[in-house]
Amino acid sequence: MSTIYVAGGVGVAPTEMAAYDAALADINLHNYNLVRVSSVIPAAATLRVVDAAPDLGPAGNRLTVVQSKTVSGPDDAVDELAAAIGWATGPGPGLFYEASGTDPAAVEQAVEQGLDAGCGLRDWAFTDRDTLVSTTRPVEGSYTAVVVLAAYGESEPVF
Repeated sequence: MSTIYVAGGVGVAPTEMAAYDAALADINLHNYNLVRVSSVIPAAATLRVVDAAPDLGPAGNRLTVVQSKTVSGPDDAVDELAAAIGWATGPGPGLFYEASGTDPAAVEQAVEQGLDAGCGLRDWAFTDRDTLVSTTRPVEGSYTAVVVLAAYGESEPVF
């Protein structure tokens, strides 16, 4: 059975990409080539919410993820940033839904609405639900990023 690691992080840096990279470093997912997928959780998977992902293979490998992120710039008039991933699981396959923005309550509500809609489209049993929301206040004069990622097991070689 494979594990999907769910973690949220924050990064601050002088550029948007560097802030995003710092947020990935905060959860130990900065050394992989991330490949985003939509939202289906395989039936055989287990989910673990962690502060940071364990070592998932060599640097430069491909890693499958579901991702939520938002970034603010030094001139943005934003009080708070939020990224969230929610999931619904049961005895079979499950679903992830992600949202991001500047209002944590609205971000969490969007995840819940997405899960409601997605579950309604499928004839699967969903017995458990949860959400991880990561928030931060932007740092003045810098780029600030907040991310939540669900990393699907071990990484794989690109070549």
